[in-house]
Amino acid sequence: MERSSGILLHISSLPSPHGIGTFGQAAYDFIDFLVSANQKYWQILPIGPTSFGNSPYQSFSTFAYNPFFIDLDYLAKEDLLNQEATFINWGINPSVVDFALLHKHRFEILFRAYTNAKKSTKHTKRLETFTLRHIDWLEDYALFMALKDHFDGQPWIHWPYEIRFRETAALETYTNQLADRINFYRFLQMLACEQWEALKSHANKNNIRIIGDLPIYVPLDSADVWANTSEFQLDNNRLPIAVAGVPPDYFTIDGQLWGNPLYDWNHMMENNYVWWLHRMEQAARLYDTLRFDHFRGLSSYWAIPFGAENSRVGSWIKGPGINFFRMIFMNFLPL
Repeated sequence: MERSSGILLHISSLPSPHGIGTFGQAAYDFIDFLVSANQKYWQILPIGPTSFGNSPYQSFSTFAYNPFFIDLDYLAKEDLLNQEATFINWGINPSVVDFALLHKHRFEILFRAYTNAKKSTKHTKRLETFTLRHIDWLEDYALFMALKDHFDGQPWIHWPYEIRFRETAALETYTNQLADRINFYRFLQMLACEQWEALKSHANKNNIRIIGDLPIYVPLDSADVWANTSEFQLDNNRLPIAVAGVPPDYFTIDGQLWGNPLYDWNHMMENNYVWWLHRMEQAARLYDTLRFDHFRGLSSYWAIPFGAENSRVGSWIKGPGINFFRMIFMNFLPL
């Protein structure tokens, strides 16, 4: 193996006049800097849409892209935005991301771009092609986000029974009722995907490989859990039976209570890890090399009863172990 090195820098930390780092020119400049510094790798954090706390490790979807990373200057060049529309006060400190301002203004600006795109046959056909290409995860995600907006941001476990349990009639009703908002979220994913793929292509052409990060768990309030409840340890009310974390140690007397729902590994094994295969396929498209965050939980994991105040009351449960890794090697590292 060739000796090599790289730099860890998340997309959000890139310089930007628009409140947060994006897939725009500063990212290309950083790749050029890596080349000039004889580096081989650019490591980033997860690039999914962030949920509570704006942590990249808590995302509304393990398959989707963060709309905040869409470069607004690129949209202006495409005539989807007037340059003046991007001139927003994104905060008093350019070295700090003001997420409150981002949540307040960014989607308003992006919706203007969407409104303009709807007037163009070229853009509507682009979106149709993108939707078909990513239909296996995009439809659930777009509907989930539209429903989040409709229910004022409430977690899906607090939605009305019929849509929380994904009853067919409710899915059809809300899909029709929220059609435009659903299409808006498809549009955002198209923009982010196209910009990321172009950026990654530039990196690879310059012999820079992208190291991505895959959290072992996904949040309860995510399209992943809402649309795939059988893959997780949930009760009849679709609440977690137990949640993830780590036990007390020298640094934390109460341990760490993460709150993510745990996987139903027996069910996953029975269906040949189909959800994980889809997740790994998407990660393989996004990155050249993958870091598996907290992979120790695949051997055994700390299970904390749902509702516990800390992780002292948890217990170690055997994970899928070598069976899971054999699945990964068989599908992604063939001999």
